[in-house]
Amino acid sequence: MSDKQHTLAAPVTLTGKGLHTGHDVTITVNPAPENHGIAFCRTDIEGKPTVKADVDFVTALERSTTIAINGTSISTIEHCMAALMGCGIDNALIDINGPEVPILDGSSKPFVDAFVKAGLTEQAADRQYIELKEIITYTDADRGVELMAVPADSFRVTVMVDYKSAVVGQQYAVLNKLEDFNAEIASCRTFVFLHELKALIENNLIKGGDVNNALVIADRPLADADMGYLQKAFPNMANIEVKDGYLNNVDTHYDNEPARHKLLDVVGDLALLGKRLKAHVIATRPGHAANVSFGKKIKEELKKQAKSKTSAPAYNPNEAPLYDVKRIMATLPHRPPFLLVDKVIEMSETHVVGVKSVTMNEPFFEGHFPGNPVMPGVLQIEAMAQAGGILALSSVPDPENYSTYFLKIDGVKFKDKVVPGDTLIFKLVLTEPIRRGIVQMHGEAFVGDKLVMEASLMALITKEKTPASK
Repeated sequence: MSDKQHTLAAPVTLTGKGLHTGHDVTITVNPAPENHGIAFCRTDIEGKPTVKADVDFVTALERSTTIAINGTSISTIEHCMAALMGCGIDNALIDINGPEVPILDGSSKPFVDAFVKAGLTEQAADRQYIELKEIITYTDADRGVELMAVPADSFRVTVMVDYKSAVVGQQYAVLNKLEDFNAEIASCRTFVFLHELKALIENNLIKGGDVNNALVIADRPLADADMGYLQKAFPNMANIEVKDGYLNNVDTHYDNEPARHKLLDVVGDLALLGKRLKAHVIATRPGHAANVSFGKKIKEELKKQAKSKTSAPAYNPNEAPLYDVKRIMATLPHRPPFLLVDKVIEMSETHVVGVKSVTMNEPFFEGHFPGNPVMPGVLQIEAMAQAGGILALSSVPDPENYSTYFLKIDGVKFKDKVVPGDTLIFKLVLTEPIRRGIVQMHGEAFVGDKLVMEASLMALITKEKTPASK
């Protein structure tokens, strides 16, 4: 799978009953444009309101995950969301003519099979990721629940369950990479303990349960009192009995199918983050409530990181620079004493990181200020602009024939003085694509981990009539 966003090559339609409502429901999963994400459209409601699949819109977690906006809700979305994630589908609009996604066989496999048959279309936009800077944990001590996300290069999940059941015992399930989801996790079905069925029925749930869409774990012998609600839960099932600790409605696909299904739910619920998570998720006794609370905590931590002090780019002086001063002079028209960038250590199509070593030999220190040398703020801005100019000129095939000119500087903030001996690290990021030679970027300057200056810059890159002199 490439690192571009993907959508379905053609619409996919599935029909079935909602597990809890018992309603007959049809869903059509449609292709959607880049950066659309996943959203559900209630076609049975006037105006066809849409609900984005987002952890912030989760409203109920009673044996499934429900999202809602302004009274429009869709429940039991987790198996479909897990299938979308497992198949690498980033963008889809899901038309649904009822309040609950059909349960089908109780797993993600019917969705996966339909998506694979329809095929995927690669889109132009890059796939977006959530990259953690530190370990994030969620704990519910009363229920013995713990979830942990450890920063990693890709998405992994490890699930451990222990329900104090002689039938299930302690179970483990592992998804080493998302590409294994369809083969190893998708077919694992939802499950319920025999002692839970009566309460579910009395609470008006599992109206759409049947003999094909759930494992029933019988952790005790069947009693006469069980038969009434079992027959109500599974009206089409004859000869109800226990086989190897499970009701004889279906056979298990794996010895650890309950743990694998819990892992499936983790994947589906964390898909509500809206972006792919680069982390190893380790979950002990997870459930929908814990998964969603954990997802919300991840999202909240990301918001805090965004609002917190900007972190400085890493700089290792032992590593060879991307651009040394000779290559910089081959790119920029500036020359000493007005060449104010010594190295470029990192660059992409949208950002650049440059380095300026500030020494007492700088000519401006003679007059700024005698006995108290401080680098002038205007020269800090100039040095930042030169680093930005290298990024801008990297977009043309012959940068030596171009020059960059300031058009505007906004939001300049000087937060600390810069003195001899400091090493200035400039990071500039494009805020808009370069169009017609107009370059807009936001820059930050650091000394060590300290942010000393920031500004928003606008410049024009223009080709000179004669090649720039060297």
